[in-house]
Amino acid sequence: MKAQSQLSVTRSFVLVSTDMSDVLELASVSVVRGTKTLLDKVDWQVNEGERWVILGPNGAGKTTLLQIAAARMHPTSGSAGILDETLGRVDVFELRPRIGLSSAALATQIPEHEKVLNVVVTAAYGVTGRWREGYERDDERRAFGLLNEWGIGPLLNRSFASLSEGERKRVQIARALMTDPELLLLDEPAAGLDLGGREELVHKLGELAMDESAPAIVLVTHHLEEVPPGFTHALLLRDGGVVAAGPIADVLTAENLSTTFGVDLDVVQNGGRYTATARR
Repeated sequence: MKAQSQLSVTRSFVLVSTDMSDVLELASVSVVRGTKTLLDKVDWQVNEGERWVILGPNGAGKTTLLQIAAARMHPTSGSAGILDETLGRVDVFELRPRIGLSSAALATQIPEHEKVLNVVVTAAYGVTGRWREGYERDDERRAFGLLNEWGIGPLLNRSFASLSEGERKRVQIARALMTDPELLLLDEPAAGLDLGGREELVHKLGELAMDESAPAIVLVTHHLEEVPPGFTHALLLRDGGVVAAGPIADVLTAENLSTTFGVDLDVVQNGGRYTATARR
């Protein structure tokens, strides 16, 4: 059963829980840095089996929200529940291995000379460079299997720096899945890809979304065309606040997206994919 939601084009909404377990539960979460409010009293709930996309213009607070969900940032105020734990009351180093994360910031921490297989397998220890830690043969088998699933198995001995942008994105997603996470967070996974690379990745993410054994997924983007088919829910952000949230067909409307991006838009949905163009 899907969670019921109350939608609004103002910055407030309520998600009412059903019998599904909460993966994320944010209540009045704000993040303030100096005089700037990055998130403004955000309420948001993600349940098991849901696939969420977060959309909004640059500076809307998308990456900040994902950093909270990844237990890599604490809110200035409000409460953030993640996998039945509460930030501020849990050792984040024990929580983070339960969360798969792919982001540009994380990618910069990967040593350029690191072999592709090691980029993935080191997720088992929550590190980004292989040093003296030991890995079981099963860990390496799992890493190789994930690389094969994402079409980059033959590159296992290549250095991360030698890969194309599309190949790096796939390696990062394989790494994010290495620990069999309960929550998968993808921060702009198609950023920097050409049209062909983007479409291949969106197709693979659509397949992942359709996999009932996959964890709850949250994907951040500011391009409507990058929303994979099979995603169930959407959250729209503008200036750190929520414009609308809930089932994807109810949220990704011309009215809501026009409010979010500050321009009159026409929205077309076809085969689970969305496009938007400025209204003339």
